[in-house]
Amino acid sequence: MTVTLPSIILVGRPNVGKSTLFNRLIRSNRAITHDRPGVTRDRMEGIVRRKDKPAFLIVDTGGITLDAHAAVVEGPEGIRGFERDILSQTEAALADADAVALVVDGRDGLLPLDEHLAAHVRRMGLPTICIVNKVDGAEREEELLAEFHSLGFAVLAVSAEHGHNIRMLVDELAALLPESAAAALPPPPALRLAMLGRPNAGKSSLINAISGQERMIVSEVAGTTRDSVDVRFARNGQEYVFVDTAGVRRRTRITDSVEQYSVNAAIKSSTKAQITLLTLDATEGVSQQDKRLMDMLDTRKTPFMVLVNKCDLVPRAAIDQLKKNVGEMLAFCPHVPVVTVSALTGTGLKKILPLARQIHEECAVRIPTGQLNRAMEEVLARHQPPVVKRVRAKFFYLTQAETEPPTFVCFVNDADRVPQSYVRYLERSLRKLFGIRHAPMRIHLRSSHKKENI
Repeated sequence: MTVTLPSIILVGRPNVGKSTLFNRLIRSNRAITHDRPGVTRDRMEGIVRRKDKPAFLIVDTGGITLDAHAAVVEGPEGIRGFERDILSQTEAALADADAVALVVDGRDGLLPLDEHLAAHVRRMGLPTICIVNKVDGAEREEELLAEFHSLGFAVLAVSAEHGHNIRMLVDELAALLPESAAAALPPPPALRLAMLGRPNAGKSSLINAISGQERMIVSEVAGTTRDSVDVRFARNGQEYVFVDTAGVRRRTRITDSVEQYSVNAAIKSSTKAQITLLTLDATEGVSQQDKRLMDMLDTRKTPFMVLVNKCDLVPRAAIDQLKKNVGEMLAFCPHVPVVTVSALTGTGLKKILPLARQIHEECAVRIPTGQLNRAMEEVLARHQPPVVKRVRAKFFYLTQAETEPPTFVCFVNDADRVPQSYVRYLERSLRKLFGIRHAPMRIHLRSSHKKENI
């Protein structure tokens, strides 16, 4: 059973620097930061690690402009229309938090919304510190901190951008946690799954439906998700982490810098995940952008499956035609499974996690060299390589070089005489013999003029 780390939540109005502070504390640029207010919408979790001391979770949240009952002020353009969703996400994080860090802007001074949020946090009854951000040095600390003492919390001046007082902040945050909350670092999750796809394909809805949590903000507005957000959950004794990512559009259509950051983070997440779930919108069919994403994943030999979401909104005949179109686009990687699902009705959702685990297990397959060469003899006897320029390539032996994905090296007398069609035949045969149905596979040909002892 995994031990949950104690958590501290960053709370504040928009553009006080919570995401920059979050990145500084976890020592990684995971959260998108921008001068524009309202960039963060969903909450993000990261681990603050300290030498020889217990680690703890830090939770970044969107800028709050509402209380639980009425609007205080309309949010900036980036979060307009999402104010109540952001508040709900923050409230959910507060319910699980062990302490609170109220972040304010030292340059702006104490604003009415800061006082309102401080009162709300005070009612929660959690240990709290007020972090006065954007204080670049000790020379102006007393002047910039003076009015924030009226909030009644311990106050510390920092600069998330320049690193001023960050070490002291980590110690102060850790001191907020009760000794009973200290826990060992949880083991890595059994499976890390990245959602990838065009905007508004329903990635966040699928994560909420599968994990059983209202963890991601869902909206009909395309591009709601910006950061790549980790959602951890357990199912049947197994742990998973879903990585929700921003929708990926064609680069020529991206004119906004925040969206550019989001797309880059989405692509990066697919390379770090163990399995990628490429999500399509059944109501829009298969686009060239979907084809580009398939090509990218296949070229990188990323383990992935295709989810055709919103199948409840499309007639059965149209779904069959859509699956046929997807199959044609996957002709270059026919091992990739296609699953029709609906986040709304739950159709097909129970297939996703077992299938992801199967792909992951296939990626880790290790086949002994002797067994591989007996299989190669059987494959060659069934269908010899073709004659190229009046000479037939001679295969010497086969070995497995790597796993994740399974990578095989064939030693032949002249690799240039083996056409790609025969390499595909070898791949199909190896998949059938060793039960590698859905994992990607690499087969390299290496020229060698003699048969080596193995």
